[in-house]
Amino acid sequence: MFLVAGLGNPGEEYALSPHNLGFLTVDRLAERYGIRVTRRDSKALVGVGEIDGQAVMLAKPQTYMNLSGTSLAPLIEKHGIELAKLIVVYDELDLPWMAVKIKPKGSAAGHNGMKSVIQSLKTSEIVRMRLGIHPGHTLASGADFVLAPVKRSQRKELEELVDYAADAVRSIIAEGVEKAMTKFNRRAQGLNNEEA
Repeated sequence: MFLVAGLGNPGEEYALSPHNLGFLTVDRLAERYGIRVTRRDSKALVGVGEIDGQAVMLAKPQTYMNLSGTSLAPLIEKHGIELAKLIVVYDELDLPWMAVKIKPKGSAAGHNGMKSVIQSLKTSEIVRMRLGIHPGHTLASGADFVLAPVKRSQRKELEELVDYAADAVRSIIAEGVEKAMTKFNRRAQGLNNEEA
């Protein structure tokens, strides 16, 4: 079974913040594939279903971002999920808005949620999808920016990004990481597919 974990913060006030792109991607997958992500398990909200004929668990850790790994590690152990079938989706301030970067492994690159996942699972060989959120101008406070709601003027692009991310997750599951990287990695704002 695949485990698609979207990172974010629980609570209405964070629902449409850049830091919750992982949750939003899981919600979009749940909507598309008729999976109810409502069951509490290992400090996460989870739901099980199928994507392209593959058994998939969708998860949204409820521990707050910086402790995401303390939910995912027991969830993986309890359900006997292979680490090779874990896909973690999260926001990335180091990438420009609308950029997407899928990688089969790597460091946390300063992202506290991913840092917690790597520490808890004791490996950096984790398939991850980073969704760019940098607005293209200097930020007074990165922490304030990632937790504030996305501007109304960007909501349409936010929907497009979440749709694109859901497509990319489906590709990882159906076609493998390498093919998904070739098809979906992109650097730029907008929807042109570019190598990242």
